[in-house]
Amino acid sequence: MTAAPDTPQQRLDEYRRLFGRHLIGREKTAEGIRFLLRAEPGVEEQVRDLAAREKACCAFFAFDVTTDGEHVLWDWAVSDNDAARALLEEYYLLPDTTPRSPHELEERLAAKGLHFNPAGLPERTAGRSM
Repeated sequence: MTAAPDTPQQRLDEYRRLFGRHLIGREKTAEGIRFLLRAEPGVEEQVRDLAAREKACCAFFAFDVTTDGEHVLWDWAVSDNDAARALLEEYYLLPDTTPRSPHELEERLAAKGLHFNPAGLPERTAGRSM
C-alpha cells in the first residue's frame, strides 16, 4: 500500500508535531477537508513534503497546498467513494485523536468496518457501517 519513503509511524509522528506546533484550525469543505496552519518558515515545505508522502502511500487522496498571507491552507479530497470519505473523516479527526502507532489506527479503522484491499484502496467490511 505504500510507495512512500518513510514508515507509517514516522508519518504519524510528523502529523503530531505539525498539528501540535502549527495547526490553527480545520474545516470541512465542499470537496473534503482543510487544515489551516501558521505560515511560519518551513511550514509550507513541510506540508508539501508530507502531502507527497501521503499521496505515495494512498493515491486516492488529492491535495492542494496554498499560502494565504499568514496561513498555509492544506486541502484534502477523495474520490466519490464511501470508504475513502470515511478515511478522510478519520484524517479530519487526527489533530484530536492522533494514534500512537499505525496498529492503533488500523484497529480504530477496523472497528468502523474500514480496511484496505490488496490494491491499497479503502473498503468497508460487509455488514459494518460507519
